[in-house]
Amino acid sequence: MHAAYPALRLRRTRAAGWSRRLHAEHILTPADLIWPMFVTDGEQVEEPIATLPGVSRWSIDLALARAKEAHDLGIPCLALFPNTPRDRRSDDGAEALNPDNLICRATRAIKDAVPDLGILTDVALDPYTAHGHDGVIDTAGYVRNDDTVELLVGQSLNQARAGADIIAPSDMMDGRVGAIRAALERDAHVNVQIMAYAAKYASAYYGPFRDAVGTRGLLKGDKTTYQMDPSNREEALREVALDLAEGADSVMVKPGLPYLDIVRAVKDAFAVPVFAYQVSGEYAMIEAAVAAGAADRDAMVLETLLAFKRAGCAGVLTYHAVHAARLLGA
Repeated sequence: MHAAYPALRLRRTRAAGWSRRLHAEHILTPADLIWPMFVTDGEQVEEPIATLPGVSRWSIDLALARAKEAHDLGIPCLALFPNTPRDRRSDDGAEALNPDNLICRATRAIKDAVPDLGILTDVALDPYTAHGHDGVIDTAGYVRNDDTVELLVGQSLNQARAGADIIAPSDMMDGRVGAIRAALERDAHVNVQIMAYAAKYASAYYGPFRDAVGTRGLLKGDKTTYQMDPSNREEALREVALDLAEGADSVMVKPGLPYLDIVRAVKDAFAVPVFAYQVSGEYAMIEAAVAAGAADRDAMVLETLLAFKRAGCAGVLTYHAVHAARLLGA
């Protein structure tokens, strides 16, 4: 039993800053952050993304400086996404298997320049397909699961051979984690991690990301036959259970803030490392609020990221990673 007021005054431990710090239940540090970075072809290229204010696509040479900056700020990992030129996109996404494609070249360059910085690579075909889907489609536009998994395995090996530390399948095909894990083991990539996008929802929050990777206007139909229905919670737990059984080292919930109940449920049910992706639409809403004078960016960014930690996240993919790390290191 707790004491009653006035013997117990909960404000007592809040009265001074040192005491608030001492009693904090959750702490956010730069080591909790993964920075998604968009790479593009060329040299000395920075392409600001209009729907993601403050975020740009970077050519590999300029990305190296940003990677070093992230490392110096204590951010442990980058998540790389390519803006594949339209002339290298095809119905089967074959560019994903090219060992000299944009993402592989970026991975090798960053690992050479900053060896201690982790590299997470996205595994899905949507940056490489002409139709914008995460896999190969049939004549009706339905994504063919098993044919896609075969290509995802090749894509994963391609990225692992380039130096990726974490393979992150975001496609939501059934069975892909087990197939990728088995292939990595056979190829002697035993320490390459798999962070499975285990609960990825068919969300309205992804629009600016599609601008960033050049798929805006390409997508035929939608992704509801493979990404999850936002109304479903128990299905997320089934997805996570399957991915863990197939060899995932960690799991991801996407989007982030609107799905913190899913993060908490996964953490409580499985006690495994859970990550969340604070997606492009979430970032854009914060920046829009700041631009309208309705919010303080610094306070909102840190409070939002702390909410992920409180919900049970081991880490967060966020476009605010560098900004947050600077604030946390100040």
